[in-house]
Amino acid sequence: MNLYIIRHAIAVDEYEDDSQRPLTDKGKKKMRQIAKGLRALGVDFDLVLSSPYLRAKETAEILADVFKVKADVVFSDNLVPSGDPDLLISEMNEKYNAHSVALIGHEPQLTALVGLLVSENAIVDMSLKKGGVCRLSADDLHHTRKATLEWLITPGILVEIGEN
Repeated sequence: MNLYIIRHAIAVDEYEDDSQRPLTDKGKKKMRQIAKGLRALGVDFDLVLSSPYLRAKETAEILADVFKVKADVVFSDNLVPSGDPDLLISEMNEKYNAHSVALIGHEPQLTALVGLLVSENAIVDMSLKKGGVCRLSADDLHHTRKATLEWLITPGILVEIGEN
């Protein structure tokens, strides 16, 4: 199983309701370039699972559009900023049978998920920038919470790849 941990793209800074903060025009454009960069790397998804917060939802929709994902984007409350990584893994095990999954959410929840999967819940000192992508691989998350960190790519590098 491949997990692509993706932080939402650039959103407006302040909004009355944090869950309704939309992406900026720059964020939308940059996310489209990031998605093209991922596609150029040969990445593919069986499932796009996203936080229901607007900025993550818009990020997921751009990704699904660029990749021509046939299935609808699925939303999980376990990907909101206060979400529980353990509950997210349980949800994935119980509800979805996918080989390659894009998980779109927020910091610090995404870094906590990476920490849980690659270092048995230790704090991982990494920076997942807006639009950044981390690829993990795992044989199976049903019996163990272990994954291998394959790569972490900044949005700037993905934009460059997507432009070529």
